[in-house]
Amino acid sequence: MRFWDSSAIVPLLVTEGRSAAMADLLREDRDLVVWWGTGIECLSALRRRERQGLLSVAEADEATVILGDLGEAWIEVQPKDEVRNRASRALAVHTLRAADSLQLAAALAWRPVPTREARFISLDGRLAEAAHREGFGAALPL
Repeated sequence: MRFWDSSAIVPLLVTEGRSAAMADLLREDRDLVVWWGTGIECLSALRRRERQGLLSVAEADEATVILGDLGEAWIEVQPKDEVRNRASRALAVHTLRAADSLQLAAALAWRPVPTREARFISLDGRLAEAAHREGFGAALPL
């Protein structure tokens, strides 16, 4: 099981340079763990691409269906005091934006004990580095 950042899920929805690599990771382990805001973040990314003319309405709609299918199967870390407290700490320790601190905090709440065996999948360099510093193994794009 791996924790997936939204930046790593979007390439599963639309064709990008890292789509094949992300699809390979998903094939290796179909159990996705995400934070509760992942669906909204991914939908925001899709609609932004649509507004920018990078996706047609039909392509965005198709990607939204794929997102819905993934969302039905993934495990979602819910908002709770532990996540909020870990996010506050992450903002003090790492150079992260608020939503990224929540993703990292959710991953930390999900991971029972620090171990490099727990994987954090992200295409965001800053977030991947923070996850690595928090003891996650193979955080992309390191």
